[in-house]
Amino acid sequence: MGTLKIIHSADWQLGKPFGRFPLEVRNALAEARLDAIDELGKAATNAGAAHVVVAGDVFDNVEPGDRIVMQALSRMERVPVTWWLMPGNHDHARAGGLWSRVRGRAPSSVRIVDTAQPVEMEEGGWLLPAPLEHRKTTNDPTAAMVDMTTPPGALRIGLAHGSITEFGASGESSNLIPPDRAKSAGLDYLALGDWHGYLTVGDRTAYSGTPETDRFGREEPGACIAVNLRSEEAPQLRRVDTGRFRWISRRWNVANEAELETEIAALRSESRLSDVLLSLNLMGVASLSDRVSMTKILKDRLAHELRHLDLDTEELIARPTSDDIAKIEVQGALAGATAALQAKADASGPEALIAASALERLYVEALRFDAEVSR
Repeated sequence: MGTLKIIHSADWQLGKPFGRFPLEVRNALAEARLDAIDELGKAATNAGAAHVVVAGDVFDNVEPGDRIVMQALSRMERVPVTWWLMPGNHDHARAGGLWSRVRGRAPSSVRIVDTAQPVEMEEGGWLLPAPLEHRKTTNDPTAAMVDMTTPPGALRIGLAHGSITEFGASGESSNLIPPDRAKSAGLDYLALGDWHGYLTVGDRTAYSGTPETDRFGREEPGACIAVNLRSEEAPQLRRVDTGRFRWISRRWNVANEAELETEIAALRSESRLSDVLLSLNLMGVASLSDRVSMTKILKDRLAHELRHLDLDTEELIARPTSDDIAKIEVQGALAGATAALQAKADASGPEALIAASALERLYVEALRFDAEVSR
């Protein structure tokens, strides 16, 4: 065979609940995972690929619900490519289970590869799948590929879901795959799933990552790999962005509103904020008034511009100024308590953070009282 172009994807995890987020965020993230199927179809069309291979975890669990299944199948049916879906650890194969139902509803362009048998994709191109029958197994799921026979000269594409042993996994870890499997099984390419980021292992093995990022710690958008295969040559791999949302983690060291606004402006220039989930750790030393005003900017403005904000301000230390204290002492009767709290906040003992928080609370209440009186 001359050449074969495919799109390699994995870890769709359709139906993932995102339980720790508010309902509107959960719904948006869940819908984006379905929208990623459309993006994969576009990637296939743009690359001239006739096949999309999915290396496991199409669904987040073995009972994703009829709506998720039908939404996924209807989106795939709209694209003139063949989709090859393989069970992973989240949606492992079992008799009469999820994949039997999917097969019964799937259009002809959606092929379920839930047995470890080679299957012809098109003339001269064969897929060697390693579907998982259990969530965890100590056996190498790709071992059978070594003995899978294909016609002489055919392109051999392995499809598997698991961890490369070089990642530091111990012998007791599950779904382990040797890093030289492509060589030992005579594969032209080994398409892997399970690792949610893009990663190449040698010149014939790669993880595509998830098409829609789903956790903090991976700031690149979701993606797939456009693979160009040619007999007796190393495959050409090209990462293609498919994801909508970006999960960004930041640590901002700020002392006042101006410095905070500079950081926000930089973030705004980097991404469309409505497509950003931000895990933000605010750190530094600020006056009490600056700490309060910065927190207000983040909670009352930036949080509403973002898709979601996880905010941690414990490392932003408040150092009250004389002006800060004067605003609290307007009511006189609090002077003694304010002085005591200030002394503890200035100290380095275990009660310093508690005292600083109490001072901040007094400061906020004093501002609120002033605002009510001036009405």
